[in-house]
Amino acid sequence: MKIAAKVWGVVLLLATVPALATEPAAAELGWMVGHWCSQADGERIDETWLPAVGGRLYGVSRTARGDKTASFEFLRIEPVDGVPTYLAQPGGGAATAFRLAESGPNRARFENPAHDFPQRIEYRREGERLHAQIAGPGRDGKELRIPFEYRRCGE
Repeated sequence: MKIAAKVWGVVLLLATVPALATEPAAAELGWMVGHWCSQADGERIDETWLPAVGGRLYGVSRTARGDKTASFEFLRIEPVDGVPTYLAQPGGGAATAFRLAESGPNRARFENPAHDFPQRIEYRREGERLHAQIAGPGRDGKELRIPFEYRRCGE
């Protein structure tokens, strides 16, 4: 009976390891949390990330032209097969997954080489600024990079 209890304890511990391993990954992306804004060429982009709960970050992005919404996107970062994965849902449609490929202090790059565009999504934080970039092959096959420069909203 004692051996069975010990084995069960080990099995339960091992079953929780993947969940425990993904929690810090989302927490390490806490530098993305906040309400970020960018304004250029008559467009305003708001991107908001909520604090991590249960190893997951949730966000939303909205692009407005004047008083009209030009586009929106639901965003989340959650563990998929033990890897933090950025799930983008432009227009609220089906999610496209980008797995975390590289990260460090205040930076992260997510990739999906099978996706048409973008294939890479990068974030980098410098003080009260958040830099984002989407990249991949453009329509002509050449590398296309689209940067987004955010500041905390209200500043």
